Amino acid sequence: QVQVAESGGGLAQPGDSLRLSCAASGVTLDGYAVGWFRQAPGEEREGISCITSGKGSTWYADAVKGRFIISRDNAKNTVYLQMNSQRPEDQGVYCCAVDFFCNIDVEGYFGSWGQETQVAVSS
Repeated sequence: QVQVAESGGGLAQPGDSLRLSCAASGVTLDGYAVGWFRQAPGEEREGISCITSGKGSTWYADAVKGRFIISRDNAKNTVYLQMNSQRPEDQGVYCCAVDFFCNIDVEGYFGSWGQETQVAVSS
């Protein structure tokens, strides 16, 4: 099982940017797909972005497309989620997960999860 840890959550105002990090230990993260998930208060967890292993193809949910950017820094063994133009509806608990493919819509697919980080968006 891959161990990952998120960081970078916090409080943002609408329109601000935040960057989340998903750092892995013990494995080379670019050999895995990494997905970002979030759960808003009172809502179910949803997959919002994913980056594949190797080529690094990316996928975004419609709710964040054009505002969020997922990327890898292989030298740091870290995947980032740059969240721009934050909206109040972006508020929630964010978590990264790791597995071999970006099966973001398959319930229970991702086998390794981080510990979550909180994002609040409020003026």
